[in-house]
Amino acid sequence: MRIAILSRKKSLYSTRRLVEAAQARGHSVRVIDHLHCFMDITSDKPSIHYKTEEFNHDEFDAVIPRIGASVTFYGTAVVRQFEMMNVYSVNESVAISRSRDKLRSLQLLSRKNIGIPATAFAHSPDDIKGLLREVGGTPCVIKLLEGTQGIGVVLAETRKAAESVIQAFMGLKSNFLVQEFIAEAGGADLRCFVVGDKVIAAMQRQAPEGEFRSNIHRGGIATLVKLTPAERRTAVNAAKAMGLNVCGVDLLRSDRGPLVMEVNSSPGLEGIEKATGKDIAGLIIDYIASNAASKKTKTKGKG
Repeated sequence: MRIAILSRKKSLYSTRRLVEAAQARGHSVRVIDHLHCFMDITSDKPSIHYKTEEFNHDEFDAVIPRIGASVTFYGTAVVRQFEMMNVYSVNESVAISRSRDKLRSLQLLSRKNIGIPATAFAHSPDDIKGLLREVGGTPCVIKLLEGTQGIGVVLAETRKAAESVIQAFMGLKSNFLVQEFIAEAGGADLRCFVVGDKVIAAMQRQAPEGEFRSNIHRGGIATLVKLTPAERRTAVNAAKAMGLNVCGVDLLRSDRGPLVMEVNSSPGLEGIEKATGKDIAGLIIDYIASNAASKKTKTKGKG
């Protein structure tokens, strides 16, 4: 099989592991920097130009998007062009866009009756106290809508602190979310790695002392964890709601069951592979090999 990986650098751990796994299974693989592509979208034969090359519909059998959040708009346009060329994408462009929009993704999860923390969305609220009441008061978590990887996420422990942060975000003319703080999670979350309709691996990420964000690059510690059937079911349903075939679903363990924080369409492989000892990259390649022949590029999910 001929596989294209859309990634900024070959040396990135996840990209390198996908290349190794594909080559080990006898597939040819090419890493393409999507920002250096341009597209012919008006032709009756759509194509993608990369450096001095032109890729047509018969150049690749499948594409794996590894698109950074800051270049989502252009990255998904390149994925969409591959879809127009009838190339199978392990995650379709619309699904990536859904998951990258915090508000849109939470609304879609809510519509499917998938558990999420109590959440309010605002831009310039007149009744800040009423906004805080909607999420159960303080402590609460306030998130910039455009933030990624824990950036622009603030834990406000008192009403005064929450009002100050909200007023600051209003001054920036930014959209933001206010969410209830799940104290019983104890600064830990679960990363469930979904491929197809199965959770193939899971780890717990524990925030360091004095920190509530459990991101590994912020000092979080990853350990192997056993999921409950409800947690597995929630992770798979969240992936389906987004229309994603490969994703990382972040869950919180609360007193009322698992709650989805986020669905990540380009989850990193390093933390989960090292925590679980599993060949996650190989399982992704195996999934693609089983499904790429279908050439299914029709949009999945709704919204």
